[in-house]
Amino acid sequence: MEERHLIITYRLDGTTIVELCAQLEPDLMSAIRHPTGIPPVVHMLPGLYFLASGSFQTTVAIASGMSQPMFSNVLSRVLSALLKHMCSYIVFPQVEDLPTVKGDFSALGHIPNIIGAVDGTYVALVPPPRRSEQVYRNRKSCHSMNVQMVCLADQYISHVNAKFPGSVHDAYILWNSSIPYVMGQLQRHRVWLLGEDMDPIQCD
Repeated sequence: MEERHLIITYRLDGTTIVELCAQLEPDLMSAIRHPTGIPPVVHMLPGLYFLASGSFQTTVAIASGMSQPMFSNVLSRVLSALLKHMCSYIVFPQVEDLPTVKGDFSALGHIPNIIGAVDGTYVALVPPPRRSEQVYRNRKSCHSMNVQMVCLADQYISHVNAKFPGSVHDAYILWNSSIPYVMGQLQRHRVWLLGEDMDPIQCD
């Protein structure tokens, strides 16, 4: 597959896919109870496609030549493996990173001392949990999680908080995340996060 099509399909280039497969291979192999001789990449690629496309399990399963129950098991293994290594990739800027991060934002928007852009985004749930359906209904009357993210100037994700359902306001999620503490630790460096109309973070 051409590099352009890889990025469109999986949101990753070929080199990154190969490196990720090598990193996840031990986890994927250990999760398979009965080894089938199928390379881990055959399990990983449908999982990556599902995450990149936002499609339904049944659709991805058919495209991958699997039944929906089989793909569900494969997806569970891929997600568990990805979560195990998440902290290696999603890292908030450290003190030694601040000059570079601030410089990138200054070059992008001419705003000094910014080390991240924070916002919430709705991630749809279809169907929502039955027992607490109303809690997941967001202000657009759709069911979702409200996921908080902090991104750097190059769109690198440096923080994710996916604990709260769609009805919860961005400001509440911000105050109940690790961000106020982390920013408090960096207070003497006079750095800021760029956000929308949520309450400001006070670093006492």
